[in-house]
Amino acid sequence: MLKHPSLRHLDHRPYPLPRKPWAMAMRWQDLLFMHWPVEPEVLREVVPGDFDLDEFDGACWVGVVPFYMTGVRPRLLPAVPGWMGEPSVSRFAELNVRTYVSRGGVPGVYFFSLDAASRLAVRAARFKGWWKLPGFGLPYMDAQMRCEVDNDPRGWTTYASRRTHFGAPPAVFSARYRPRRNIEPVSAAPGTLEHFLTERYCLYSVARKGRPMRGHIHHAPWPLQPAHCEIEACEMTAGLGFELPTHQSPVLHYAKQLDVVAWLPERV
Repeated sequence: MLKHPSLRHLDHRPYPLPRKPWAMAMRWQDLLFMHWPVEPEVLREVVPGDFDLDEFDGACWVGVVPFYMTGVRPRLLPAVPGWMGEPSVSRFAELNVRTYVSRGGVPGVYFFSLDAASRLAVRAARFKGWWKLPGFGLPYMDAQMRCEVDNDPRGWTTYASRRTHFGAPPAVFSARYRPRRNIEPVSAAPGTLEHFLTERYCLYSVARKGRPMRGHIHHAPWPLQPAHCEIEACEMTAGLGFELPTHQSPVLHYAKQLDVVAWLPERV
């Protein structure tokens, strides 16, 4: 339980693991990366100035990422068993909207929103900290969500989400996706767009009193496949101050599953 499987793979990390023990473990399953290029000046208006915008070929990138979480647990405790019902604090669908930033030269992910089907997980992630207890204050929001996966390894994942969080802007997502056939998963090569978008080992947020926070994560390199996606609705940016490009299709990548550990947030 203490030696997590993801820690068998370390050579790909851009910097050493944190010295403190990891705090949470989880598995991300049936994940789709959908990415669009956005002009840097557009995102500069909506991303806090504490963070430097990361660019690839002169553009920033915004991602919409649907997936399913399983095995979510604290370091010293087991996950809630699946027979106790879904969603739970250990098994739930999640959908995030994100971009890519750095602070102090350390690249990471900045989230605009994270919709989730677990009310308890939403409230835990929204906690901004108290006294010496750190918290992320991440923009998690309640949503009604459905994620159904065909038994065929190359089959479709059908995903639907409607935000229900009180007082939050509306957000709706509906699509089905799958990996492209006859293409095996590979790790992204350094210097490629795929590597820029996916191989990041921390997330950033702003917690109490506007304090920038960093939370380290670790996992093996992403096992990526090109993906096919049929989008019915992708209305995820209301209230964020920008729109996704409508004149071009997103860049798509699929990952079947990935084991992850995470550390408690720290002020940076």
